[in-house]
Amino acid sequence: MNEQYIMALDQGTTSSRTIIYDKHSNIISVAQQEFTQYFPKEGWVEHDPMEIWSTQMATAQQALLQANLTFRNIAAIGITNQRETTVVWDKETGEPIYNAIVWQCRRTANYADALKPHEAMICEKTGLVADPYFSATKLAWILDNVPEARVRAEGGELLFGTIESWLIWKMTGGKAHVSDYSNACRTMLFNINTLQWDDELLALLDIPRCMLPEPVESSAHYGETIKELFGGPIPITGAAGDQQAALFGECCFEENEVKSTYGTGNFLLLNTGEKPVYSKNGLLTTIAWGLDGKVKYALEGSVFVCGAAIQWLRDELGFMETSKESEEMASAVESTDGVIIVPAFTGLGAPYWEPNARGAIYGVTRGTNRNHIARAVLEALAFQNEDLLAAMEADTGRKIDVLKVDGGAALNNLLMQIQADISDVKISRATSIESTSLGAAYLAGLSTGYYESLDDIINNKEIDRIFRPEINEDERTARIRQWKKAVNATIAYCSEDKTE
Repeated sequence: MNEQYIMALDQGTTSSRTIIYDKHSNIISVAQQEFTQYFPKEGWVEHDPMEIWSTQMATAQQALLQANLTFRNIAAIGITNQRETTVVWDKETGEPIYNAIVWQCRRTANYADALKPHEAMICEKTGLVADPYFSATKLAWILDNVPEARVRAEGGELLFGTIESWLIWKMTGGKAHVSDYSNACRTMLFNINTLQWDDELLALLDIPRCMLPEPVESSAHYGETIKELFGGPIPITGAAGDQQAALFGECCFEENEVKSTYGTGNFLLLNTGEKPVYSKNGLLTTIAWGLDGKVKYALEGSVFVCGAAIQWLRDELGFMETSKESEEMASAVESTDGVIIVPAFTGLGAPYWEPNARGAIYGVTRGTNRNHIARAVLEALAFQNEDLLAAMEADTGRKIDVLKVDGGAALNNLLMQIQADISDVKISRATSIESTSLGAAYLAGLSTGYYESLDDIINNKEIDRIFRPEINEDERTARIRQWKKAVNATIAYCSEDKTE
């Protein structure tokens, strides 16, 4: 069997997956394993880096076995990963010195607050805001709180990386310590204009430069897997943070094309071309990818809770057995009957950036039932996305007419229709919603010549369904006004609580 395929490693927040694709974006095999979520204190979220490593490699081997393939059938490996999650490990032993601090973790809110006086400089250099979401404060916390960590780091004994960096280092047997631009730019230590680690930012948080990976393009030859993993070497030639990979996988190659990924969180990215656009409306400026010596930038809005809100209905409230049932429940009522939910379980992301906000439910009456709550959750996901779309339109001065969607919750037809209604936008859902792993596969394939051009990739895309707005402007405006009223009340309540 001499056919060649691309292996995409999709290392997510709750599970590790491997998907093997053929040249036409068809899935040949897929394997997935969940891993443990650790919550040591309120607002703290951690993963075991070794469990991430073991589950990711296990799924890669399972995917090969399922399709009866060997390393000889894999033209290249592409990696996509949960971003901002921070790992520090021993350079000699490869052992992590602490659990990975996850992007959702809010333990470093005080670090971020201390950086507020420098926020204008931080934004100019990184496109980000001073928030515990990003890797820099997480890394500083590890250096400050793990015994001997800072001394060892300054002595060149420790290495830092986001998840793609950690996996590449492990897969190459420690030969490649790299981070692609799309992940490096999420650390709050990387200058998106010079494409280098920034000395002023490193000094601000007292981060030793020697522990940082080499910044590289998103489609390039990083190294080869050690033969012990798959029986022979496989080139690793693509890497991108999950949201940038999804933008690439959705074929948003042109300026002003935009996608929304409905995953654990919800992430909206808009391609702004070869120059960064700095937001005046609470969005982030980020690098989309580095390819063929050029960099594409994006505006990004991040909502911390999306699919996690549906999981909350399922796991904590016991409303349903499976997440898919949320659509059936929400469809059983014509409206939320006035109920509005603000799912700020881990704070509010863009465009509000209120890390101390917490979830709230408004408008509950004696007649409120589970179906109303379920529908209110779906509407909340659409309202959060609308906040981001409105901010993007304000920043670019352009109306967004089409929104490409992917991620698990994009399969919820009711949610997609609500989104089209709330945002007055056409929703385009592709046949495959696996845009994140597809993006990693495309980047890896371009580097090796598996794909000859972007046109090669565009020709693979098939549209499953288009959702169009079905409500009038007055109703839309009224519903958005009620949502904003609820968000403002939530922020005000949490601000009062903080000052007591």
